[in-house]
Amino acid sequence: MLSLSFILSIVAVGIWTYLLLFRGFFWRETAKPAPEQAPADWPEVVVVTPARNEADVVGQSMAALLAQDYAATIQIVLVDDDSTDGTTEAAERAAAKSQTHHKLTVVKNAALAPGWTGKMWAVNRGLSEAERLAPDAKYVLLTDADILHERTSLRQLVSQAEQGGLKLVSLMARLKTETLAERALIPAYIFYFQKLYPFSWVRDPGNKLAGAAGGCMLVDRAALKAIGGIAAIRSALIDDCALGKAIKAQGPIWLGLADGVASLRGYPRWTDVWMLIARSAFTQLGFSAAMLVVSTVMMLATYVMPLALALFAEGPARFLGAIGFFAMIFAYQPTLRYHRLSALWALAMPAIATFYTAATIDSALRYWSGRGGQWKGRMQASRGIEGEA
Repeated sequence: MLSLSFILSIVAVGIWTYLLLFRGFFWRETAKPAPEQAPADWPEVVVVTPARNEADVVGQSMAALLAQDYAATIQIVLVDDDSTDGTTEAAERAAAKSQTHHKLTVVKNAALAPGWTGKMWAVNRGLSEAERLAPDAKYVLLTDADILHERTSLRQLVSQAEQGGLKLVSLMARLKTETLAERALIPAYIFYFQKLYPFSWVRDPGNKLAGAAGGCMLVDRAALKAIGGIAAIRSALIDDCALGKAIKAQGPIWLGLADGVASLRGYPRWTDVWMLIARSAFTQLGFSAAMLVVSTVMMLATYVMPLALALFAEGPARFLGAIGFFAMIFAYQPTLRYHRLSALWALAMPAIATFYTAATIDSALRYWSGRGGQWKGRMQASRGIEGEA
């Protein structure tokens, strides 16, 4: 009779065989936007950025957008979503210092309408203003107030869309990895996202899987109108992937890693990363207790069990456990190289996965206690008010 440890070791090797070979090769993702090719005429673009208490970063992000090396005039709409920290003033100071033909308009958001999440309501307000300012713009760039775009960012996004006839081009912004907590935990955040949404599958028109990264999404305006505007995802808490799914029904989309798009928002403390996970993890699981159990078991089986078997099992089970553990280390290397971190961080994956699993359980507990999805002072995933945040 086969021992339990041997059966578990076969499971561990089976999991990593699937992840390495049959999950869209997500782990070796290197896709960047195609080399820029200038169209005959650069199309008009409007930028919409929701901002809620972003005074510490919005000046930098708006200055970068105003400094874009783009031939056509860019209309930038910043929606101040009930900020109390001087967000509007910081943005206007950046605009006053800018010497550019691009234009910044700051608008205040209206009172939150029932059935909308806070961010989507702010985006909707921005799109309404954009329609007034630039009714003929072909594309709208949806980007966050804490995202820094290098000077050629918009040009590269538009070039990618024009070359591929794409309805959406989205880049996963490069996140900060400066503190110990960030170096330990942030690369895994990208790795797990890629595992959930293999970029090659997202880019494949024949694959139904869709996704996007909310910090940087260039959307074909006609496609956005075809789905009914941003109202189509007004109650979505994971709004970027919801938008990617809706837009993919209209045509091909593209998702990749960014070099020239970076987050200004750091997560310097362990608790900061914990809250980053806890505010949306249970939403990703559909608020399902059964899915929480499945997720917990799978995370432990994938990332903790191989090491446990390699250390404590005997004979063939120990050997197979070691194979699973080294497969995990191998798979994590491209992510670490992208973040310019030591390959040795892969040895910490069992502990990192345990951290993420615990934060996911906390996400469920917060939801069940009415404190789900807390972000910018709003409870966005509490029972009974999922669509009212």
